[in-house]
Amino acid sequence: MNKQLFDGDEWWPVETPVGRMVLIGNDDALHRLHLPDDTQGALFLQELPQGRPGSVAKAESQLHAYFAGELTRFDVALEPQGTDWQRQVWAALAEIPYGETRSYGDIARAVGNPRASRAVGMANNRNPIALVIPCHRVIGADGSLTGYGGGLPLKERLLAHERQVLAGTA
Repeated sequence: MNKQLFDGDEWWPVETPVGRMVLIGNDDALHRLHLPDDTQGALFLQELPQGRPGSVAKAESQLHAYFAGELTRFDVALEPQGTDWQRQVWAALAEIPYGETRSYGDIARAVGNPRASRAVGMANNRNPIALVIPCHRVIGADGSLTGYGGGLPLKERLLAHERQVLAGTA
C-alpha cells in the first residue's frame, strides 16, 4: 500500500466540521493534508495512527482554530513535495488573503507567466497541503467555482465559512 510517506513522517487523523482529515509530517514540517473523501487519505484510516510529531500537532491545533473562526492564516512549517513550478504556484496561493478569491489567471500573472492559467490549474490540482495552502480560494475567471480535490461542495463550504467569519456571523 503506497501511502506517500517521507523519511521520518508520521500521520494523524483529525476530526473537523467538514469530516476527517489526515495530516502527514515530521517534527520539522507538514508534508501532506488529505481532505475528507480523499481515497489516498482513506488508506491511512485502515490502520491505527503512527504518531503525532510537532508539525502535525501544530497543524491539528491550527485546523481547529480555523474552523472555530479564530485563525485566518496558518503558520505551520510546510514542505510540499513538487516541481519548482508547482512550489512557485503554491507560494502564490498562500498569499491569497483569507476570505478572498483569485482566478487562475490572477495566479498566473502573480507568478510571472500570464498565459499559464491551465498550468496553474494543474499545479493547484497537485497541491499536497490543500486548505493550509488555500487552493480553495482559486476560482474561474467568470467567478464560478471550479474543480477542487475535496469536491465543489467542500470548496463552497470553506469559502462560505471564511466569508461568515469576516462578516462576524460564524
